[in-house]
Parts: sequence; C-alpha cells; structure tokens
Amino acid sequence: MIMAHRLLIGLAGMMGAAGVALAAASAHGADASRLASASAMLLFHATAILAAIGLLTRGLLHGGIGLIAACGFVTGAALFAGDLTLRQYAGHSLFPMAAPTGGTVMILGWLAMTLAAVVVRK
Repeated sequence: MIMAHRLLIGLAGMMGAAGVALAAASAHGADASRLASASAMLLFHATAILAAIGLLTRGLLHGGIGLIAACGFVTGAALFAGDLTLRQYAGHSLFPMAAPTGGTVMILGWLAMTLAAVVVRK
C-alpha cells in the first residue's frame, strides 16, 4: 500500500509540473485555450490525488476504493490533458474520443471518492 501511495504522490508531482508548464505555454501562445484546459485538469487532479492519499493514510477513505479513485484521477487527467496537448502541438488527437474518455474517467474517479468516503471498511 505504501508503494502505491508513493507512486501516486510522484505522479501527482509530475502532473503538477506539467500543469504549470502548460499554463505558461497557454499564457504565451496564440490560440492556446486547449492548453489552459489541459493545465487546469492536471493541476486540480494533482491536488486531488494528494488529498486522497492524505485521507487514505488517516483512514478516512475505504482503502481499495480510494486507490481506485486516485488512479482514476491520474488516468483521466493524463488522457484529457494529453489529448488536448497533442491536438495543440501535433494537430491530431491521441485517439478518437480520448479527451471525453479522460473526462468520464475523472468523473468516475470523483464518484469512487464519494463511495470511498461512505463505505465502511470492516
């Protein structure tokens, strides 16, 4: 469990760094609204991952479901931001429906977080 937490914290750090870099690129680039959206999703969900790990270590979330939620945040934000960034710089998508898939995975991650908060671990 500790290794999974460390991995998720490391991924959150990378997402935060990428989010700041994309925010800077969007501030200095013409027609870079995609990058601003990608940046926001990475930054918001990096913070959510760190919060989830904190709640997990305090026992306030169901362990397995909480980890699924955090993994959903990583996967969803990576798909969403990766697709928008690739569209901006390469002119094509990651794969068809990548950004909406990432958005859906992030929504499912939030629903899993809700479930992790209400399910009593026995």
